[in-house]
Amino acid sequence: MTSKIVVTALALSLLGGVPAAAVPAPPDFSTAEAGNPFVDGWYADPDVAVYGGRYWVFPTSSRPYDEQTYLDAFSSADLVTWTKHPDVLTKANVSWARRAVWAPAPVERDGRYYLYFGANDIQGNSELGGIGVAVADRPEGPYRDAIGKPLISQFVNGAQPIDQDVFVDSDGQAYLYYGGWGHANVVKLNADMTSLGTFPDGSTYKEITPANFTEGSQMFKRDGRYYFMWSEDGWTGPNYAVAYAISDSPTGPFTKIGRVLAQDSAVARGSGHNSVINVPGTDIWYIVYHRRPLSRSGANDRQLAYDRMTFNADGTIQPVTMRVKDNFDDGNAIGWTTHGGTWTARGGRYETGASFGGKSLLDTNFTDFVQDAHVTPRSANGDSGVVFRVTQAATGTDAYRGYYAGITGSGRVVLGKADNNWTQLASAPVTVRPDVRHHLRVEAVGSSIRVYVGDLTAPKISVTDTSFASGANGVRVFGTGAAFDDFAVAHR
Repeated sequence: MTSKIVVTALALSLLGGVPAAAVPAPPDFSTAEAGNPFVDGWYADPDVAVYGGRYWVFPTSSRPYDEQTYLDAFSSADLVTWTKHPDVLTKANVSWARRAVWAPAPVERDGRYYLYFGANDIQGNSELGGIGVAVADRPEGPYRDAIGKPLISQFVNGAQPIDQDVFVDSDGQAYLYYGGWGHANVVKLNADMTSLGTFPDGSTYKEITPANFTEGSQMFKRDGRYYFMWSEDGWTGPNYAVAYAISDSPTGPFTKIGRVLAQDSAVARGSGHNSVINVPGTDIWYIVYHRRPLSRSGANDRQLAYDRMTFNADGTIQPVTMRVKDNFDDGNAIGWTTHGGTWTARGGRYETGASFGGKSLLDTNFTDFVQDAHVTPRSANGDSGVVFRVTQAATGTDAYRGYYAGITGSGRVVLGKADNNWTQLASAPVTVRPDVRHHLRVEAVGSSIRVYVGDLTAPKISVTDTSFASGANGVRVFGTGAAFDDFAVAHR
């Protein structure tokens, strides 16, 4: 049996029968180094599993409820390159489901793959719906309804039957955690994984609601302690966040410790409904969640992301930082928006041909930050580099408001600002050669802007300018093609 969340070193033998010496080095990232969102499309409520040496993510298809009638999945061997598996479960394979199929929870047992899901968004006990269970012979399905009816179809202890999570303890006992409307329950699953067991007192449902619980239950185990996580506040708004508790028992009590993931006004909003990946045989952990891009406000405008999750010496979780990085190793530029030029992610780089001002931006809004990029000019003409604090971006040479720092084929680094015109702020000599990678760094704190090229100990340019206080980050060329790599932005 393989736990859907935590696979220990003992489970390495399950990784497709691969000898230990042949198992590749485990992913050890600070975030999705090839960029968040890590898959394309509108998705939410991700849950995860490790099957046969591959990481699997099963999310909700983030659409209006009447169109939310199918579930896709994604798998990866390295947490970098992801394969989409469409329609692993559809309404057609669940006789009682009619709308709002969501929040899948995967688990494998005895060679069969189970997927627990919510359907129909029932508002009371007179409606048909709740939490169902489907089964398949392969991780990618197709999954089919296992029992022909909901596994949990009633409100118990005030908990709406949604947002289920399945956890298999080290003794083999499986538990299902679920709930909405501010109440959380836990139930035991029998060995068949399709029926409910009972607790020693004869009860089936045990309420475990912690303070400020909304929905999105998640359970994992580390060093013999049980971590219960959940989402707080409304899922359609910016304040959606993840909190957690720790207990010595899988059934609690769970007393809230604090929030571990919340919005960052420079990166994304509405970060919540999470799951957790533990890299097999390591103490490397990631939190997988959905979030809403800064420029979007629609309820279903949600994307999948993951970041590193780190523990303190006492077992508490450090607040998670939503990091901004992209090394383009996944061969795509998801999350980037182009304005002029022709852009392609390939060979671990973000390439563009020559244009007069073509730029590509991330949906960020940093104020004080450090921004890094490796820039490879493709000719001795023109210049290429990074833009920052950008607003009102459009296609055109200087069609944006913000700053640009670039390296020129004539052997200079330039810093200037654009507002549908160009004003140079400073320049300095540097050694620049075509088809050679150059490390370009910008540090901007308040009105102070410093630009580094190659040598990161001393800036080549240091100026004071108050024109633009915050905005998006990205890359740009003028009169030359270029390749960009190892792009990163962090708060300063």
